[in-house]
Amino acid sequence: MFGKRQHDEAPGTHYRTDRISTVNGQYFFATREGTLVGPFFTRIDAQQAITRYVGDLDSLAAQQAGQLPHAPRRH
Repeated sequence: MFGKRQHDEAPGTHYRTDRISTVNGQYFFATREGTLVGPFFTRIDAQQAITRYVGDLDSLAAQQAGQLPHAPRRH
């Protein structure tokens, strides 16, 4: 995909990749920060963890913006 993101100085080519990878039969997902999170036993477990991870980041961003009175509880 060729285009300019909001904070890019110039247009460029950006590739979308699958966040989930397999290493020795275990599943991991990659974050934008370049870390691998896991291992998970199934791809579905990794996908669910991605959903939780993104939700946690959204909650943290909302909290920092003053929209939430406290941090979300972790289970």
